[in-house]
Amino acid sequence: MSHVTVVGGGLAGSEAALQLARWGIPCRLVEMRPEVPTPAHTTGRLAEIVCSNSLKSTAPATPSGLLKEELDLLGCRLLDCARATAVPAGAALAVDKDEFSEAVEAAVAAEPLITREAGEITSLPEQPDHLWLLATGPLTSAELVADLGRTTGAPALHFFDAIAPTVTSESLDLDVLFRAARYDKGEADYLNAALDREAYAAFHAALLEAEKAPVHDFDRADLFDGCQPLEEIAAGGEKSMAFGPLRPVGLADPRTGRRPHAVVQLRQENREGTLYGLVGFQTRLKFGEQQRVFRLLPGLARAEFVRFGQMHRNFYLDTPRCLARDFSLAARGDVFVAGQMTGVEGYVESVASGLLTAWHVAARLAGRILAPLPATSMLGALLGGFLFDTTAGRFSPMNANFGLVPDLPGRVRGKRERKLAKAARARTALAAWFRETATPPAG
Repeated sequence: MSHVTVVGGGLAGSEAALQLARWGIPCRLVEMRPEVPTPAHTTGRLAEIVCSNSLKSTAPATPSGLLKEELDLLGCRLLDCARATAVPAGAALAVDKDEFSEAVEAAVAAEPLITREAGEITSLPEQPDHLWLLATGPLTSAELVADLGRTTGAPALHFFDAIAPTVTSESLDLDVLFRAARYDKGEADYLNAALDREAYAAFHAALLEAEKAPVHDFDRADLFDGCQPLEEIAAGGEKSMAFGPLRPVGLADPRTGRRPHAVVQLRQENREGTLYGLVGFQTRLKFGEQQRVFRLLPGLARAEFVRFGQMHRNFYLDTPRCLARDFSLAARGDVFVAGQMTGVEGYVESVASGLLTAWHVAARLAGRILAPLPATSMLGALLGGFLFDTTAGRFSPMNANFGLVPDLPGRVRGKRERKLAKAARARTALAAWFRETATPPAG
């Protein structure tokens, strides 16, 4: 039997190790804490949650609720730990962070096939009959990042998130927006929101007054590295955005035949055309403020935000271009990757990534290839669809959301009803996939 080393004892790494043990595969789980601390963690325990204690909603009409149902079907271990340490949180699954971490520690300690080690892994040497499962997260140590850079090539490594918000296409008012390409070059692939002087002035004022999110000290050095937040551009003067990301040059409103005072462009972000990003809207406004201010834009009054703008240090890989579909490095088939390094955002999403990557490792060891997850499931849409979609020029992380899931074939009235219908379809498809997979990946 080949040896497997799981590097990183966060949510993804802990779930991956437990899944490997479930399939009878011995593994070594190595976590550098507490020997090597990070700017965010305070203990050396496994699965330490450093931010909110909420694992989001359990309601079936929410993407997080559906994701939990799908993970339950596949035998997720960390969700059991979360429910055992849950605290009152209404329709959300929230945990006592210390008790949750202790429960994960206990689950790992109870598995004789998992060997727990503390220490920093700074390189991933090729060894006969050995596989690496890397789940070190956005705070991966500099030495290991350098080793990955030598393997994948530096362009595959992202160190700084400058993310613009993403909205669902069905929440946009297409009677207000118009399709066009600048100077009519190429296809009319962009949606455009035209602003007159009054609308532009109101948006500019609201942007300047909006509350910004704080930036941690260890992020500050990278904050303005090649990309300014929209609110910083706006602070440069009333006309600065109109000469910058909202410049209307080369665009004419087909309803007037004239060039607007300013234009906000929205660019398609996935193959299905269900998600659109606000071009040039990198921001560090608080999430609630983004929703309030950006809904002032024409055609976005009811916009549903599936990803808010962010600016912070965050190490992750250019997954669509450097990972194979089984989450092994294209340049090193013996190295698998899981968790936030792959471009998933959120606690439950990281757990899901750890589970699926462990299944791919188990399948590799059994000489099998794991069948692709159904695209209509939340797991398949996120881990099999979004993470490998090259539509966007620069890959940016994302949470699970219904905008990733393909549209329903027929018309279903009502937003909640459509989400419930998508959830029902996802459960059916994933259950069929699981039945066809039948045996454990290493079986």
